[in-house]
Amino acid sequence: MAAGFSYTDAARSVGRRSGDAVSRLVSRFNEQGLSALYPLHGGGPPVVYDQAKREQIVHTLQQAPDRLEDGTASWSLSTLQRKLRSSEPAFATISTYTLQKVLNECGWSWQKNRSWCATGEVMRKRKAGVVKVVDPDAEAKKF
Repeated sequence: MAAGFSYTDAARSVGRRSGDAVSRLVSRFNEQGLSALYPLHGGGPPVVYDQAKREQIVHTLQQAPDRLEDGTASWSLSTLQRKLRSSEPAFATISTYTLQKVLNECGWSWQKNRSWCATGEVMRKRKAGVVKVVDPDAEAKKF
């Protein structure tokens, strides 16, 4: 557009047929600046728990539960759900399915010993005691 092209010519130069999308992008750029160039939500259901909320879920999981306040020594999905629902109104309707999905996407998995563990990390018993073993290829194996 800075070179003096029309909306239609600018659209064709990037492989598009219509100049309508270019005109919407230009008007959004004039209102918002460079942030208009970042992609927006592309359809589907609205995003309920953004990145900040997901980080808050993982942060709550990483904190040890208070036995008196939370009534547990380790987090399960239902106790984590109860804690989040009571802590902030944004989590008032969060489900255990959503919690499990968010935690799995963030690299946490439920273990046989009824605890959560970051994917690629495991606690192993050795003669010298319990040690933390980290798999260096964990990220590659996720996908």
